[in-house]
Amino acid sequence: VNNNGVISFGTGVPEFTPHPFPLRGHRPFVAPYWADVDTRLGGDVFYRETRSPQLLARVSRDIAPIIAPPDPVPEPVWVFVATWDRVPFFGAASDKVNTFQAVLATDGSTSFIILNYGDIEWTTGIANQGDPHTGLGGTPAQAGFNSGDDVHYYNIPGSRTPAVLRINRTSNVGVPGRWIFRVDEFTVTEGPPLSPAFTSGVPTTDGVVTTTTTTTVGVGTTRPEDDGTTEERAYVCEW
Repeated sequence: VNNNGVISFGTGVPEFTPHPFPLRGHRPFVAPYWADVDTRLGGDVFYRETRSPQLLARVSRDIAPIIAPPDPVPEPVWVFVATWDRVPFFGAASDKVNTFQAVLATDGSTSFIILNYGDIEWTTGIANQGDPHTGLGGTPAQAGFNSGDDVHYYNIPGSRTPAVLRINRTSNVGVPGRWIFRVDEFTVTEGPPLSPAFTSGVPTTDGVVTTTTTTTVGVGTTRPEDDGTTEERAYVCEW
């Protein structure tokens, strides 16, 4: 588990500047929010693996939406959870923080990645030309996964653009702030087209994104803007 919002396999990822997938060098990793995190200024990074029956059952329920009938919903036997909780950015001169999470799960034959997003208040550290007060600008965060074979990878829409600030309002499973991928056969369930609110949001000097008042979050679903207290956005901290 790397400080800069990445889970890697076999070797660490010291780079604090995010790059789009696929990456050179055959490096497999999962990037819930690859950006210049600085936990010296606050926040925590937690990780654990578990076979808790309660958590395994919850993961099974959560991945059900991407399983096409008549295939049975897998029942994971192992889960790994990494959470970046209220982490600031490098060079921050404000109290803006992000909370996000990656969940890896398998039943021994099928494997899944779940990416969960809570409050997302910044996109860029100052070493990547971000503003020290807003945490915006420069080279914004990258999100998705990279298999390492230069073929199977996914960039979550909005990655490395200002729109990634609103990743907690998007989804490919109809739950705001949740993206799920089956990766043993690299089946990507696409979300709906990005709404104008997501693609045209313009960060202002105080870090607020100016958009319309409704954002598309799943196939055929919309929801009003909220204050960050919905169950879906609090979900990140419940693991």
